[in-house]
Amino acid sequence: MSDKKSPKENQLNIAIDESIADGVYSNLAIINHSHSEFITDFIAVMPGAPKAKVKSRVILTPEHAKRFHKALGDNIKRYESTHGEITINNEPPPIPLNFGPTGEA
Repeated sequence: MSDKKSPKENQLNIAIDESIADGVYSNLAIINHSHSEFITDFIAVMPGAPKAKVKSRVILTPEHAKRFHKALGDNIKRYESTHGEITINNEPPPIPLNFGPTGEA
């Protein structure tokens, strides 16, 4: 008998709740890290609004953050090969100075 699992046994069924499937809009991400995790806050900054709100926070282990970085880079390459290079404005967006403390977990 073989110890190899069939492809069907290695599949992971993922369900997504309707409220999550709608997604949230973000045009700014702030990333902090400690020795054990990366914390990414996705923020929606609206023109003329005096405040911006964190719409979602994602916490990753360092290993998973690196995998995410690679997967995002691979997807950007595929996107650009189909749609052309994504241009970036050389002026960095203003980052709120009153975002809150950055501590270690």
